[in-house]
Amino acid sequence: MRIDFYVSQGSQPQDRLQLACRLVRRAWQAGLPVFVLCSDEEQLAGMDDLLWHIRPQFFMPHSRFDDNPAAPIVLGSDCWPVLDNSVLINLCMQPAPRFEQLNRVVELVCQTPELLQQSRENFTHYRRLGLQPQRVEL
Repeated sequence: MRIDFYVSQGSQPQDRLQLACRLVRRAWQAGLPVFVLCSDEEQLAGMDDLLWHIRPQFFMPHSRFDDNPAAPIVLGSDCWPVLDNSVLINLCMQPAPRFEQLNRVVELVCQTPELLQQSRENFTHYRRLGLQPQRVEL
């Protein structure tokens, strides 16, 4: 089990979504299925729109969970990846539920007080469970 906390210097909600898009692209280009766990429908819609427009010349085949849960890149909230080896990119504030079933979890940290505090709590949560989360500076 690998858990990475990617730390961005950005402080806006959009910075976090743009970072998620970059990491989605990296994982997808590496041939891994990706599941982006969004906190709510609004965030999911924002992520969906950003994946379509962040680099118009570079298509990333993604789908909402309700439309195609087995797509190469799936966006969802209140659902779980159907592909076993998915990279889970967690955009929720809480630690990913049922993360033990995955090979890799990516948590995104931006420089807002609320998110920094919650990220510290999530990092500690994973450590208490005996895992060794890694910090990745960008």
